[in-house]
Amino acid sequence: MDLGIAGKKAVVCGASKGLGRACAEALAREGVKITIAARHLAQLAETAEEIRRATGSRVTVVVADVNTGEGRQSVLSACPNPDILVTNSGGPPAGDFRDWGEYEWHQAAQNNMITHIMMIKSVIDGMIDRRWGRIVNITSAAVKSPYPTLGLSNGARAGLTGFVAGLSRQVAKHNVTINNLLPGSHETDRLVKLMEADAKARRVPLAQVLDEAKAEEVSRRFGTPEEFGAICAFLCSQHAGYIVGQNILVDGGTYPGTL
Repeated sequence: MDLGIAGKKAVVCGASKGLGRACAEALAREGVKITIAARHLAQLAETAEEIRRATGSRVTVVVADVNTGEGRQSVLSACPNPDILVTNSGGPPAGDFRDWGEYEWHQAAQNNMITHIMMIKSVIDGMIDRRWGRIVNITSAAVKSPYPTLGLSNGARAGLTGFVAGLSRQVAKHNVTINNLLPGSHETDRLVKLMEADAKARRVPLAQVLDEAKAEEVSRRFGTPEEFGAICAFLCSQHAGYIVGQNILVDGGTYPGTL
């Protein structure tokens, strides 16, 4: 299927690895000119070169922390007026809420809610003026089914979800869509780190924890970044203009609800 977005410009945050990278590469394969942002130059530059070789698409690199105003400005200076925005930031650490103070809560809200909102604020009016725009926020399956040890993430991402629910319905008439992608367990560094913490707490091998986690998945496996990226690319496509304000689970069927 031709997604109808060749020649469009996209900003993808947190794109040096994992799900952000997968989204960037999927868009690049569709002929989108992408600007990828992350904090670490070496990994980001390597990712950019690999995407260029694999897709032939133009890739611009911006080393920036989008959790800061300066970082966001750097990204948007490199790609003014993007047609597509994919927001993404690493989740806060797992733990017991009794161990978190105000600082930890403020950081979680900043990184996993406010940063996304500020990025959206910076691009939304341009999209409205051009009467075309696609925004996809990578959040978490925890929005639908909170994880007991991820309270910081549960709270911050739920806040972003509520904001998007309102804004998306205000801008849909301008052919601008905003949706959230909710990943479950995918084969990323983030998943391994969470499993390592579990293995350490239980004093068992990491391989055992990974095998147990896969056995609990309805699909008996973890998702791949590539299939996640393909879903993101479709939501950014010409064909997805009637998908508005949705929270789309990509969790292999683990969430048991119908809504």
